Amino acid sequence: MQSPHPAITAPSYHGPQCGRQGRRVTKVLLVEDHEELWEFLSRRLRRHGFEVVLAHDGQQALDQVRAEQPDVVLLDMDLPVMDGWTVARTVRADPVVGEGAIAGVPIIALTAHAMAGDRAKAIAAGCDDYHAKPVEFPRLLVQIDDALLKREEAE
Repeated sequence: MQSPHPAITAPSYHGPQCGRQGRRVTKVLLVEDHEELWEFLSRRLRRHGFEVVLAHDGQQALDQVRAEQPDVVLLDMDLPVMDGWTVARTVRADPVVGEGAIAGVPIIALTAHAMAGDRAKAIAAGCDDYHAKPVEFPRLLVQIDDALLKREEAE
């Protein structure tokens, strides 16, 4: 199957060679409660050189973002226990600064909400970007790359 975005290629920022030659592997926290999707995404992300940490509900997401200090969070917005909107707002409001700070971690919303205004709602909740399901993996890689580059430029 040909990609609907033939000009999009896997970004070079993280690349499969991460972790070699002294470069640190990019850690992704994947927050998804549907097993088929978390298996698909985690497998594809690992093949592209990412370290993947999983959470399956909103509370696990908060616990993992604090414990694992990921480089980027892929956050489903419809989660059990605590929804993704609340997770994003909680992360952005975290008062810790310096070592252990989580408020600046890039968050990309993964959601089936594809109605007008949903992107703006995700951004207002604290997400840096928005990706409507079904996931277009090449586009998601570009979004991850963009989020990482923006964070690097801000530091």
